[in-house]
Amino acid sequence: MRAAVVTTFGGPEAVEIVDVAVPEPGAGQVRIKVAASAVNPVDLAVRAGLFGGAGRTLGLGWDVAGTVDAVGVAAAWQVGDEVVALAGGVADPLGAHAEYVVVATDAVAKAPATVDAVHAGTLPLNALTAVQALDLLELEPGGSLLVTGAAGAVGGFAVQLAAHRGIAVTGQARAADEELVRSLGATDFTAEGVAPGSVDAVLDAAMLGEPALEWVRDGGAFVSARPGQQPAPVRGVRTTSVAVSADGARLAELVRLVDEGVLSLRVAETFGLEEAVKAHVRLAEGGVRGRLVLVP
Repeated sequence: MRAAVVTTFGGPEAVEIVDVAVPEPGAGQVRIKVAASAVNPVDLAVRAGLFGGAGRTLGLGWDVAGTVDAVGVAAAWQVGDEVVALAGGVADPLGAHAEYVVVATDAVAKAPATVDAVHAGTLPLNALTAVQALDLLELEPGGSLLVTGAAGAVGGFAVQLAAHRGIAVTGQARAADEELVRSLGATDFTAEGVAPGSVDAVLDAAMLGEPALEWVRDGGAFVSARPGQQPAPVRGVRTTSVAVSADGARLAELVRLVDEGVLSLRVAETFGLEEAVKAHVRLAEGGVRGRLVLVP
């Protein structure tokens, strides 16, 4: 089968399409025939060597939408099931940017019924990151939240999920994105470079760090969407970061919200797997609204 990997670190040209053996599922695992998989900033980071792994073959791709193709012992899925899953981890030799991927059975959820596989392939990584970040903030309904990078993938899901929970959301993004951010459920909007008012919590999807921490009230909470990138706590503000983890049960809840119309899935452009380099170039250019999706 074909898979996108990196064997040396660098720019988009470091992405290689290689022929490898089709992986076999072990106990508690399923193999998914990939229909679609989004390209995310973490893929660019893996390619550039920010997570290490020099001298090894590293797979790319964390999002997967497709069909269960084979199951291992004690796998709770059947061949033919339409599913989505988080297939992340830079330690794995193969990721979801491939024709087939093997994941743990408890990382899998039934695919949304209301969208196609291309859109479903944008859900797992960013929506799980957003909901797990919100969980860390522990905001109650009626609380106030600022989401930086609110027009992006993680930020956009965070706005929608927080608004659904009854939280008053201020979205921060480029001025041109105000209409989009408000359509996602933000009650207030602040353009980049403009300081908002004080809030109970900040979900920092734009990785602003310390400047965004200043907008949290004394005793509030701050979470960075990048692992280990939270600033030191001040004024009694609790600071942390989210390291996304696979969670099929939680992913199933997010799928339900897609089917109920609470979460919208945004696709900017699709590429064939053989065009992975082009997708990396486009994402690196910035300004993408919605995800770039590889279709094997």
